[in-house]
Amino acid sequence: MKSAVITILLLAQFSAPASTAPEDERALDPVLERGEERVEASRDAQQRVDAVNEQIRDKVAEYRTLEKQIDGLEVYIEQLRLQRANQDREIDELSASIENVTLIERQVIPLMLRMIDGLEQHVALDVPFLPEERAERVESLQGLVERSDVTVAEKFRTVFDAYQTEMEYGRTIEAYRGMLETGNGEREVDFLRVGRVGLYYVSLDGSLLGTWNREIRQWETLPGEYRTHVAEGLRIAREQAAPDLIKLPLPAPEDASS
Repeated sequence: MKSAVITILLLAQFSAPASTAPEDERALDPVLERGEERVEASRDAQQRVDAVNEQIRDKVAEYRTLEKQIDGLEVYIEQLRLQRANQDREIDELSASIENVTLIERQVIPLMLRMIDGLEQHVALDVPFLPEERAERVESLQGLVERSDVTVAEKFRTVFDAYQTEMEYGRTIEAYRGMLETGNGEREVDFLRVGRVGLYYVSLDGSLLGTWNREIRQWETLPGEYRTHVAEGLRIAREQAAPDLIKLPLPAPEDASS
């Protein structure tokens, strides 16, 4: 009798769930839906996290790039600072040089003026060869000193060159044609300059012959015996004859004590 009761109870236990399965499935649907929603929410959250991580990586890469650029700029700025320091030092040196140049110019300009005045007096008192050319050179120097578009160095060089030219006259001979003022008016003659100690002339027809007397500062006539020698000197000066000894009258040497 006990065995029958147990069997019935077991059958009742195993048969009961079969009748309630649909109801249980319906009860599980909300749970499954909420689970899917959680999964979808987790997926969305993970995507947002991934997007944020990607943004962070981009920002980190951008930061590192900027950091390198900043390092490069700092090096560049340091170079600029050193260049600026060098430029400031060069400016100071240049300013000092300009001050020195200005001081030198203040000293050189009066010196040049004295040199030009001395050259003018020298030409006026010297043997009167190439008078127009030499006077024009002095006049040109006087105008040059007044020009503001010419450097002091160039002015001084030109004045120095003029002195060099005058010095060269003392070491050369020269023949040139020019006009000579005589008692009967101007005559065209050939001049022979021997250094700066002798100046002679002969007319084109050979009728006039003379020399410059430095003591009385006048032209004086030479004896006809010197005509051949003056003519030979003219040929030598024009390189039409080989250098040779010629006989010409020269003024007596000046007394150094006078």
